[in-house]
Amino acid sequence: MTVPNPNFGISKSLAVIPALEEFKNPLPRVVLRPNTYLLLDGEWQFCYDPDDQGLQENWQTGHYCKQTAQWPGSVEMHLAAAKGQKDPVIWQDKVVVWYEREFHKPERNGDLTPAMFQLTFGACGYETRVWLNGRPLRTIEGEDVHYGEYSSFSYEIEEADLLPVNRLTVRIADNMDAEIPRGKQESHVYKRGGIWYQTNTGAVRSVWIETVERNRLRSRIGVVSVVEDFLVRFNFTTRIHDPGLYTLRLKVFSPEKNSEPLATSDFILPLEAGQKQQRVVMELPDAKLWSPESPNLYCVVAQLIDENGYEAEIEAQFGLRKIESRGRYVYLNNEPIYLDGILYQPGTATYEEMQRHFYAMKALGCNLVRVHIAGVDPRIYNLADEIGLLLWVEVPSPHSSTALSRQNHRAELLRMLALLETNPSVIIWSLYNEDWGAQDIATNPETRQYIVEMYHYLLINHPQFLVVDNDGWQHISLEGKLKSDLLTAHLYTPDLNRWRDLLDRLTNGETEGVAAFPLVVGDPFFYRRQVPLVVSEWGGFGFPDYGGPKDAEERTERIRQFKDELRRRPIAGDVYTQATNIENERNGLIDAHTGELSVPLGLLSSSVTLKVQGATE
Repeated sequence: MTVPNPNFGISKSLAVIPALEEFKNPLPRVVLRPNTYLLLDGEWQFCYDPDDQGLQENWQTGHYCKQTAQWPGSVEMHLAAAKGQKDPVIWQDKVVVWYEREFHKPERNGDLTPAMFQLTFGACGYETRVWLNGRPLRTIEGEDVHYGEYSSFSYEIEEADLLPVNRLTVRIADNMDAEIPRGKQESHVYKRGGIWYQTNTGAVRSVWIETVERNRLRSRIGVVSVVEDFLVRFNFTTRIHDPGLYTLRLKVFSPEKNSEPLATSDFILPLEAGQKQQRVVMELPDAKLWSPESPNLYCVVAQLIDENGYEAEIEAQFGLRKIESRGRYVYLNNEPIYLDGILYQPGTATYEEMQRHFYAMKALGCNLVRVHIAGVDPRIYNLADEIGLLLWVEVPSPHSSTALSRQNHRAELLRMLALLETNPSVIIWSLYNEDWGAQDIATNPETRQYIVEMYHYLLINHPQFLVVDNDGWQHISLEGKLKSDLLTAHLYTPDLNRWRDLLDRLTNGETEGVAAFPLVVGDPFFYRRQVPLVVSEWGGFGFPDYGGPKDAEERTERIRQFKDELRRRPIAGDVYTQATNIENERNGLIDAHTGELSVPLGLLSSSVTLKVQGATE
């Protein structure tokens, strides 16, 4: 892929950025399927249901909608268009809308493989119900109603259930409930303003229908590599309608797939009807490791072959890498690495804008992007793989701490994990941020127990990631053992002397009075450099709540001074706040639309060479 060439000067430029190269994957997913599909984006009929009467009146069987809306797009913008307004509509408490469109039955191009159709929503919600020709559909996971708005979900459709022309009806509902995962969208607890943003919900990502085999691999691949043995551990999910004996055939290629496979292997699987996960292991001799400096990638083609020789195929790019928290350092491929990070809140950015942002963050000198409690187009993870950016992803948080909010949080985490196991760029997961949705973490044993359980779950089932329990402060100690792979702190001050003092106290092991709340809760924890310290938020220069300069040149100098103080101390990484402006937070270094920098190239790059000084550290 050709890297776009925006103007990265410190002064504002009117230079036009060339159009980004068309991405090889037209659908918002990481794992590809070589089949026929029909993209259902575009104009839909649109109805606002202010009194939530559509279900009672059976709108799914036929209801005339006066307005139209462009899918994908947010409910807020669609309501505004329906009312002839330019700005998004701000709704209160609850919103219910309906979408409907017709589509022709997709062609199968003469393929004789036993097949069916699959309808996939790239992301939609928070509450989604779907009907085909007035008949309710149930997701592959067995849901009559899908809950969640950050990841994809699918429906299987038998060929006999499709007419020459079909009617697809979708009901979407959302509310201000603080118990559902919201990220930084406002709720009944946190109202819009400051760091809290307007809702952006509904039909936010593409929807498509495609031909799939009745017996196939789902579009998700987990990859775990242990770089010492050049073994790749693949996790696949099979979806079977016809029980029998199947062959799972794997082929690993160079990214271009223009030569013979580098490795092949067959695995014989007796499979029952339903869905199950299966791990298989392949050796990839002499494989090159993936890192930000050398983002070496491979392509895996996986085929599930039935006893009649019918093949169902998926493919994905992957890389071999190993991430560890060892002593006071983070290790990538057994070498200590300093994390030069930046906080990224994509907001309502388009996929093309996010591409520009990622190239600009790389140009800033970052090797890490912290995608802040938000969902993004999955193709962005593939882009990070290709250009060499480490990613820190987070579960969009609920805004209250209850048994139900923890249940919703867990469901969202598992949905995200199922789809984000493939990319070598993803190295860190946060369960919570600044105790949003876990406000009673210091006083409620049930809250701490849930977080500890999910931390252990990730360690066992997803060893390819580092895990942070509650980013920023109030990390959990159990029997003096930190239940987080990193000890992170959010430190905001515009004063350089105060900054030096905070960093000194942090690196000296003080956990009280450093951040807004104590760094550790639960049992006493004694810091002796046995865990990496990461200042995972700092700066924010230009945002009124954090102080600091608004002028670009002065801000550049302030960032250099603060970054220099970080480099002088035994810290494993830092994350500057933030990449782009979003609503009231006017502290971005990158133009949200063009990707142009307002500060010099390489400003956030660290020249630190980490030297391990012995086991005592």
